[in-house]
Amino acid sequence: MEPKKIIKSIDGKMGFTPEIMNMMGEMNPELFEHYKKCDDGIQEDGALSAKVKVLMSLAVMAAQRCEPCCESQMRSALNHGATKEEIMETMNVVFITSGAPGVATCKRALKLIEGKEVHGGGHGCMAGRRRQ
Repeated sequence: MEPKKIIKSIDGKMGFTPEIMNMMGEMNPELFEHYKKCDDGIQEDGALSAKVKVLMSLAVMAAQRCEPCCESQMRSALNHGATKEEIMETMNVVFITSGAPGVATCKRALKLIEGKEVHGGGHGCMAGRRRQ
């Protein structure tokens, strides 16, 4: 599948296009087939719902201390219908498994729950412009 179609698919599932997708599509189109397989594993329902898998991804990104990745996963979780209660329970798991630093990594991402747009960061995981 060509990169533009993969990006469109990702955008449809996540509700936005991570900036890095546009960059990678231009720099290394072959990588997209591998990325698509990984994306399908998280962004589509299976034995676990896509929403649950995205919340799991949010917890993993918090453990990795990737603040922009947490923002990206939070956008995806909200797009998949995650409630404030489900997100806060995920934050409890983050605290239990990663401590306060893991939760602190989600500080900007948590603002998205209230509909507050997060700007800046300059990281490829953040929402980028939709490709035409």
